[in-house]
Amino acid sequence: MPQGVLHDVWAILQNPYVALIVFAALVFDFVNGFHDAANSIATIVSTRVLRPFTAVVWAAWWNFAAAWFFGVHVANTVAKWVDPAFVNPEVIFAGLLGAIIWDLITWHYGLPTSSSHALLGGFAGAAIAFAGKYHGVVKEDKLWITVQFIVIAPVIGLILGFLFVLAVMWLCRHKTPAKMDKHFRIIQLGTAAAYSLGHGTNDAQKTMGIIAALLYSTIWQAQQAEFAAGKVEFPFWIVLICHAAIALGTMAGGWRIVKTMGMRITKLRPYGGACAESAAAVSLFGTASMGIPVSTTHTITGAIIGVGSAQRLSAVRWGVAGKVIWAWVLTIPMSGLVAAVAFRLIDIIIIFFR
Repeated sequence: MPQGVLHDVWAILQNPYVALIVFAALVFDFVNGFHDAANSIATIVSTRVLRPFTAVVWAAWWNFAAAWFFGVHVANTVAKWVDPAFVNPEVIFAGLLGAIIWDLITWHYGLPTSSSHALLGGFAGAAIAFAGKYHGVVKEDKLWITVQFIVIAPVIGLILGFLFVLAVMWLCRHKTPAKMDKHFRIIQLGTAAAYSLGHGTNDAQKTMGIIAALLYSTIWQAQQAEFAAGKVEFPFWIVLICHAAIALGTMAGGWRIVKTMGMRITKLRPYGGACAESAAAVSLFGTASMGIPVSTTHTITGAIIGVGSAQRLSAVRWGVAGKVIWAWVLTIPMSGLVAAVAFRLIDIIIIFFR
């Protein structure tokens, strides 16, 4: 069992290489928050319920508060994503680099791709490069459920968003649009908070899993047998720093993707924004409790499309949605490829300096 925060921090500081990789993991977490800030605030900004700065502060707070909710089920799944026999500091470092680079590429083009899948793809790609084979490296049961939820998560969000907005339109059928907007501007504060809570608890846990895998392969080697048997522990200091990093990233914002999510896919009003956020939050709470590492990006995008489709199919800009879906499909293989190249480069650098 890990021996406490002071012991762990001191052991990390004594090993600069491990400290560098922990820092890289937190940089990824920051970039995740930065990249996915759009998911948390796009709907509430595009409906003009909150100004952009106020929205990111609101979202960042709930990202951080998620440290006290929903446990570490997703983190357990990520930590066990790759067979421990193929996990070492170079694999984790390369996996993080693959995810960070892919996130920055897609951010540059304003594409709301999944940071979660980028991390999982990077981790797998680096491990496969290290092992020199695919079979037996990635835990296939965890891989396939993750791949299935690339489709299932946005569909759940779409269906719930569609049903929620139909229910709201029927319940408020006698109210004027102005009155609906007035009420839902207040309601949307709560739904945005719920979505940001789901985003924080889902996405920060991926980094927690990566850091735990790193520490079990280095400073917690005495517990390596427990890790290999599937027993993973997460000291609360890891939980806190991961949630703090993702919250700071959200504070930094990702305005390019906000435009795609909140304005280009479909036009939202406060009641539609509240329905989309509610649908995504329900989906994320459910999958987090089951330990399934879904994409918050996929979920909220599906919910937004569902809300737009309930008005009329032509309300959704399907060309933009199609480009987003292609980016989703490419995320795991492309981040894995980048991570594999990064692993080879790290290997060459280590050999050169020995």
